[in-house]
Amino acid sequence: MIYLDACVLIYLIEGEQRRKEEVEQAMAVAGGSFCISPMVKCECLVGPSKSADLRLRHRYLTLFGAFISLPLPEDVYLQAAELRGRYGLRTPDALHLAFAQHHDCHALWTNDARLVRASQGLAQVLKLRS
Repeated sequence: MIYLDACVLIYLIEGEQRRKEEVEQAMAVAGGSFCISPMVKCECLVGPSKSADLRLRHRYLTLFGAFISLPLPEDVYLQAAELRGRYGLRTPDALHLAFAQHHDCHALWTNDARLVRASQGLAQVLKLRS
């Protein structure tokens, strides 16, 4: 199972067409299943809430249904605190990494190099053409 950081979903919904296609292609090549957390949903819905864009919000809600949505139990928060303290990650980033570790994900796709450094090989920067 591959955990998708919010940036990946944002590329799928709001990214340029080429970027969206690259993410879709990477997902097709990887195969398997993809998961998200309530934290991903939270981050993705901030933009539509700020702009009061109900159509964009609906697009995200529809996309969320395409992925396995796993819970964010208390243990994840405790692990995130350790990661935040050890690696200086921001709380949302520490939660993403702790979530992927807690649920034994094979990878965490992100665009955050700090997560890659802290993850000891779990997080992977999604390589997209500029």
